[in-house]
Amino acid sequence: MAGGWSRDGAEHEQMDATVNDAVDRARSAIPKGESSEYCDECGNPIPEARRHALPGVQHCVSCQTELEQVAKASELFNRRGSKDSQLR
Repeated sequence: MAGGWSRDGAEHEQMDATVNDAVDRARSAIPKGESSEYCDECGNPIPEARRHALPGVQHCVSCQTELEQVAKASELFNRRGSKDSQLR
C-alpha cells in the first residue's frame, strides 16, 4: 500500500534496492588478487597465516577491524529512505 506520491509496490522496490546495494558492497569488500606482505595502512607485516587464509588481504587485523568499524558507522543511515534525499 503506497501513499502520497509513490506508486503501489514502491516500498518493495526500495527494500530490494537496499538489499542489492548491501550485497554489492559486501562483494566488493572481498579481497582479490595477491596478498600484501605489509599492511597498506600501518606498514606492519601481515602474518603468513592471514595471507594464506584470505587471498588478496591488504591490511593487518587491527587496521582491518578499524576500517570495518568506520564503514559500518557510515552505513547505518539509509539515504534511499531519507525524506531529505527524496527532495533533492
